[in-house]
Amino acid sequence: MTTKRINIAIDGHSSCGKSTIAKRLASDIGYTYIDTGAMYRGVTLYTLRHNLWLQDHRPDVPAIIGVLDDIELTFETVGDTQHLFLNGEDVEKEIRGMTVSNHVSPISTIPEVRTLLVREQQRMAQLKGVVMDGRDIGTTVLPDAELKIFVTASPEVRAKRRYNELLQKGEKVDYEAVLQNINDRDRIDSTRAVSPLRRADDALLLDNSDMTLDEQQAWINARVDEVLSSK
Repeated sequence: MTTKRINIAIDGHSSCGKSTIAKRLASDIGYTYIDTGAMYRGVTLYTLRHNLWLQDHRPDVPAIIGVLDDIELTFETVGDTQHLFLNGEDVEKEIRGMTVSNHVSPISTIPEVRTLLVREQQRMAQLKGVVMDGRDIGTTVLPDAELKIFVTASPEVRAKRRYNELLQKGEKVDYEAVLQNINDRDRIDSTRAVSPLRRADDALLLDNSDMTLDEQQAWINARVDEVLSSK
């Protein structure tokens, strides 16, 4: 495999395994993994903690814009896992719960939030050697990424995976509520005015509905080998 380093963009629907794929890939090839979804969750957690929501369950956009300079998001390795820190506090567990999941999509539609985080994500990728996953990586954040992959699976499969993940973490959840959350996030992510979720024209499609983790990783690694061998 050549020593030339590239950037790899992995986009897709919520709960389709993007983070699992990206983390494992980055580890396999010695790249830096950047979880952009965690960054939006971090902003969302900040707004919830500071009551920046209106009574009709919409985010208080002017108030949120006014505090963006007070939000510092960093990634640090804890053990062998990358965690998100919000203003110096490890919030990795809290940002993965259903409360944040139910509020993150409206936050991600705020243009000023997206501008701030996209700028930071692009800064992280300047030196190449990055595997970045999210909703708009191949279309907006890293449009020049040498390899782009769009991951999807049926809503039912994704809801079942998410449901099992939350149960394993000790959360009491209802499958139908998780499925509704998946469908709601798909709708919001795909219809937002700024950087909607869509497959980039040059992105490879990976539907992992019926694939094991090892099967999908073998498929991913083969695509990486093809790109790197051509450099």
